[in-house]
Amino acid sequence: MNVLDVHELHVDVLSTRLLNNVSFSIEKGSVVALVGHNGAGKSTLMKTIMGIQEKSNGEITLEETYSQDKHFLEFKRRIAFIPEEPLLMSELTAMQHFQLYGKSYGIQEEELMKRIERYIEGFELTGKLDEYPESLSKGMRQKVQTICAMLPDVPLLLIDEPFMGLDIYAIDYFEELLKEKIANGTAILLTTHQLERVKGLANQFIMLQEGELLHKGLIEEFETIKRRSDV
Repeated sequence: MNVLDVHELHVDVLSTRLLNNVSFSIEKGSVVALVGHNGAGKSTLMKTIMGIQEKSNGEITLEETYSQDKHFLEFKRRIAFIPEEPLLMSELTAMQHFQLYGKSYGIQEEELMKRIERYIEGFELTGKLDEYPESLSKGMRQKVQTICAMLPDVPLLLIDEPFMGLDIYAIDYFEELLKEKIANGTAILLTTHQLERVKGLANQFIMLQEGELLHKGLIEEFETIKRRSDV
């Protein structure tokens, strides 16, 4: 089953076309690396799937049922997102962020607390639950943001630069969690400039160039295409 279907997607801002006729699908349990130069349209695509960036034309569907246009609330509840830069609210503590995400995704209190306890131990955030974002280092803020996205069980996980700001121990632990999600059927779309780092996770790639889908295929094919296209 396809978890995500993007069909003939166009995004325009004023007179500039940011995405042009982009179409692809991601199957259950697949991990797709979204690659391309800066300005290729990777972040725009992520934001458009999330509904943060308005599309000009096209269709985005989850689990072959939930249309972004027709079922927006149900659509949003089936996606979790880890941005490259933490997007935390200054008036909420780390724990309050976790509680907000838990409530937003309808996670039962007992299960939520069990997951929080596991993740804060794994990411070495014990003792930081009552801290506000401004008192946390950038790496700790990224850990809080990552935990927020990992709390719910959703069909689709979007990650913009998955290891940005994380120390080596946090990266290893994060990879373990991602592999668990994948084994349980979660599909992942991630952008990266560190393709070597994610080759153990990703099984497919999509290459964007100037807002258009240039290539897609198995991750093993990427190096050959890179040499041929010099991208």
